[in-house]
Amino acid sequence: MPLNQYVTLGRSGLRVSPFCLGAMTFGEDLGWGSSVEASQAILDRYLALGGNFIDTANVYTRGHSEKIIGDHIGRHPARRERVVIATKFFGNLFPQDPNGGGAGARSLIAATHESLRRLRTDYIDLLWMHAWDRHTPIEETMRALDDLVRAGKVRYLGFSDTPAWKVAQAQTMAHLRGWAPLVALQIEYSLLERTVEGELIPMARELGLGVTPWSPLKSGALSGKYTRENAGKVKADRGAWVESNLNERTYSVIDVLQRVAREQGTTPAHVALAWVQGRPGVSSTIIGARTLEQLESNVGALEVKLTADQIAALEAVSQPSLNFPAGFLQGAPTFMHGGLTVNGVTAPPLPWAPKSDAERY
Repeated sequence: MPLNQYVTLGRSGLRVSPFCLGAMTFGEDLGWGSSVEASQAILDRYLALGGNFIDTANVYTRGHSEKIIGDHIGRHPARRERVVIATKFFGNLFPQDPNGGGAGARSLIAATHESLRRLRTDYIDLLWMHAWDRHTPIEETMRALDDLVRAGKVRYLGFSDTPAWKVAQAQTMAHLRGWAPLVALQIEYSLLERTVEGELIPMARELGLGVTPWSPLKSGALSGKYTRENAGKVKADRGAWVESNLNERTYSVIDVLQRVAREQGTTPAHVALAWVQGRPGVSSTIIGARTLEQLESNVGALEVKLTADQIAALEAVSQPSLNFPAGFLQGAPTFMHGGLTVNGVTAPPLPWAPKSDAERY
């Protein structure tokens, strides 16, 4: 599946590449990341490979990420029209201004205008709320977002890093009031972060939100660079972001990743990316790249086709502990249709179920 095998994002007609290019590393303003020239080269190569989906945020490298994209793509109308640009509001670039961040109407409208200026475009294809603002009523946020869509400044809406119950409230409100609905959900998802399968993934599938996972390699912990054999000997590129995840559970997952990679004749990173992209509900996985080599390598994961046995092995070793009631409800089919199969779900018999009609009261 190359980058130009497009998918529609959630319950929308927006066509996007199966891998989205994450631009958090564009710019060296924070002491790491890609130079302007390297970022432009990565953009060019991604587009040349058929990619069309770019994800950034107003706060990435203090706005420089957006400016790099705007200078290289936004100011060229022909190039701009073939690219789906997604950015986020919420982050505060004005630390002395309490209204400089969050999801209040004043803040998000101002942030959107700033993003439009940096991106050098008249519209944003997909505008994300970067995180849940517990201080702002969700109806205020959704109404302001609808106003931006009606004004033609934004085409589609999505939420990132927000509890499932709040996303569901916002989506239901939008439908009932005739406001622009959400079409996508951006959340962390990887073999090392599967707790989203308890509430967020089922909610997204039910409400028509295409899932765009971030950190599918868990900040590089699943890149293949770190193994049980070299534990403590390899310096992590991203420091504590990676090192905090290098534990026995992670090495158990990496052991299986390495085995599957050998069977596939590929790399552990490719296997980890292929697993995420193949999960139910996932539309487009966000991949980051600081170099052209990293981009080329990550895109290669689209060619990996995992077998049922390989998927089962990866899921068994990475099985998450889910919050109540998600874990409890895994046993519900036994109460509901024990001994039978419904929609492909087979449940063991309920031990204390009546053996005949005569045993029922």
